[in-house]
Amino acid sequence: MAWGLHSAASLAHFCQKLNRLKPLEDSSMETSLQRCLSTLDLTLLGVGGMVGSGLYVLTGTVAKNMAGPAVLLSFGVAAVASLLAALCYAEFGARVPRTGSAYLFTYVSMGEVWAFLIGWNVLLEYLIGGAAVARAWSGYLDAIFSHGIRNFTESQVGVWQVPFLARYPDFLAAGIILLASAFVSCGVRVSSWLNHTFSAISLMVIIFIIILGFILAHPHNWSAEEGGFAPFGFSGIMAGTATCFYAFVGFDVIAASSEEAQNPRRAVPMAIAISLGLAAGAYILVSTVLTLMVPWHSLDPDSALADAFYRRGYSWAGFIVAAGSICAMNTVLLSNLFSLPRIVYAMAADGLFFQVFARVHPRTQVPVVGILVFGVLMALLALLLDLEALVQFLSIGTLLAYTFVATSIIILRFQKVSPHSSPGPASPGPAAKKYDSFSDHIQLVGAVQTSISEPGQLRPALRPYLGFLDGCNPGAAVTWALSILVISAITLGCVLVFGDSALHLPRWGYILLLLISSVVFLLCLLVLGAHQQQQQQDTFQIPLVPLTPALSILLNICLMLKLSYLTWLRFSIWLLIGLAVYFGYGIWHSKANQQEPPELTTTRYVVFSSSSLEETVQAVQPTSQPPAEEPGCME
Repeated sequence: MAWGLHSAASLAHFCQKLNRLKPLEDSSMETSLQRCLSTLDLTLLGVGGMVGSGLYVLTGTVAKNMAGPAVLLSFGVAAVASLLAALCYAEFGARVPRTGSAYLFTYVSMGEVWAFLIGWNVLLEYLIGGAAVARAWSGYLDAIFSHGIRNFTESQVGVWQVPFLARYPDFLAAGIILLASAFVSCGVRVSSWLNHTFSAISLMVIIFIIILGFILAHPHNWSAEEGGFAPFGFSGIMAGTATCFYAFVGFDVIAASSEEAQNPRRAVPMAIAISLGLAAGAYILVSTVLTLMVPWHSLDPDSALADAFYRRGYSWAGFIVAAGSICAMNTVLLSNLFSLPRIVYAMAADGLFFQVFARVHPRTQVPVVGILVFGVLMALLALLLDLEALVQFLSIGTLLAYTFVATSIIILRFQKVSPHSSPGPASPGPAAKKYDSFSDHIQLVGAVQTSISEPGQLRPALRPYLGFLDGCNPGAAVTWALSILVISAITLGCVLVFGDSALHLPRWGYILLLLISSVVFLLCLLVLGAHQQQQQQDTFQIPLVPLTPALSILLNICLMLKLSYLTWLRFSIWLLIGLAVYFGYGIWHSKANQQEPPELTTTRYVVFSSSSLEETVQAVQPTSQPPAEEPGCME
């Protein structure tokens, strides 16, 4: 019996380790990095991360193959959908002004193992994304010189016919990554200056394209004779939206840079909003002039803008477009190389990744080891691998991070605001500790109940009507509602994406499943909305919570379900590798091991073996000083 109780306690302690949270108090303004980025710097970083090669390639591809001239609506809807995720990042970036982005946001709200997996996926996302951009950069430059670079390399090295390897080693792509890594390692000011320069050139080229494009516009190209404004109908617009959504990936570089912002509480939300607005305006206006200059069905998907100017007799404009494209890809590459080492630095500083990556250069105040090591890894990927098969990793990693951040917003909103110090004898707060993560609802008997409704508790005005929810432990109804919300979102996403034919359901079964999942999703929203939320007056907060993050969760799940089975298989293998790294290194070296008082390790689980909860709590409760309250629990 004693052995069984000991095993149960050990298992409970192990599970608690996996879900332990990083205290919000650890996210103060003190940092070993240099706080020197202004709102303008962050805005241009965000614009550089979003307005890249997609502006010069994606517009033509979506217009010709998916939406026609209605591609501008696809970009508009995609911008609104991206805004849902961007608002979540803006609130977290303002409230938790530390580097780490989605990794850190998950750590302070959902637990350690989930945070590590998100950071592990974001790491791969930046590696492949940077290598893919470098490949596109070298390919574009090679096309300007009539593929002379490729022909020379193939003649000297030969053509490779090995699975997962490129046709030939791309030395130009690897070289530009190493050069960019060298500049980024020189410090934030050098990186910011380079990004300013390339972003300014890119924006001037975009303005040039828009002005000259409207001068050359022919409204006849939107007429019914050319197929009309929306030749592929509503389904084509939505298919284009799913593709255009990835054009706005990149604003998370702002949240990842919040630890180096001068005033992150104000600058991060403003920079995310402005950069997303500028990127959306650029994509919508450029796609408008593109389909007005030439008929949409005659576009060249590989170089739509340059080809459009060439066909209108302005071949010289193609060189300006090429210069803008290269500068835009440079900003995306800098954005990846800027964010990736900071994610690794945040994980290493928490002890979940190798400590060498937590070292900051004393002069440049940047994580130089992470920049150089992962810059070399990115260069090797660009040099050797065939990245086309791996690019879909970008989609699934990004969407999963968006989903976890949106879920974390809901969790954080219903957490009790933790005091900055332990309550004294005259404090109206509870005199006992609430144990641990948001899923742990064990309450110490004798806690003082306040008359004011706290976050996670039912709103006072609704207690006469929803009294059965008020009878639950504080936070229990919110936890169950959020869990069921995510499950219903997955079910609803499967119904919407796969339809009745793929699910092999009769028509009535499909409609019934659609109705049930929709009703459950809405009921969970109502239950969450009936509970009190945190109100922070000094930081930015998303409006319409829980509706805004819930819609973001549903959208991200739908987009993830549209990815191929092979992508999910590769993603699962990468997750297994990440779990091996976490259980082999991270869980044993986590800084949370040092913060956990050893005497609580055994007494924390006595409650499970006692027949009297009140007697047990009184037996284990300290008499001198109550333990500090951990802010991760959802009250």
